[in-house]
Amino acid sequence: MSDNHHSSGHDAHGAATPSAAKKAFNLVVLLAVPVVTVGALIGVYKSNDSAQMSSMSEEAVAARIQKVGMLQLGQSKREPKTGEEVFKAQCTTCHTAGLLGAPKFGDAAAWAPRIAIGYAALLNSALKGKGNMTAQSGGAFSDYEVSRALVYMANAGGAKFEEPKAPEGAGAPEEAASAAK
Repeated sequence: MSDNHHSSGHDAHGAATPSAAKKAFNLVVLLAVPVVTVGALIGVYKSNDSAQMSSMSEEAVAARIQKVGMLQLGQSKREPKTGEEVFKAQCTTCHTAGLLGAPKFGDAAAWAPRIAIGYAALLNSALKGKGNMTAQSGGAFSDYEVSRALVYMANAGGAKFEEPKAPEGAGAPEEAASAAK
């Protein structure tokens, strides 16, 4: 009643087996590709070897690792700036034009009330700041140099302040030379 045909000679799941020659060919290809790749890499490495050797010379290495900059901590060995030099470098912007309420350089009327409060109070204002003027202490110039600039400006405005004495070890070279005599 049923017409089911089973063919026992036909295996639907079986595949044809490759021949021995095809197996050998696949084996040779699988082994040859890595060997050729490694050989090519060795050739490239050896061709660059002479360039690498010259880049590894002592001179080439020293050029690559040389110092870029230098940071020196401690006391500066430069000669202290004069009051005029500090004024020209730091103070002239405001005090020449009288900007932001700064007394103009050489204006006796503007400097008179400031001179009346005394050198110590003026120096305190210059070092710590006052009003629109920022603190100059710890800036580009030492406290000694700022005090020299203050004396330079105040004396141009009518004061009779003496030049501040250099702190020990910060004197100009000519002062050190005269002390040695």
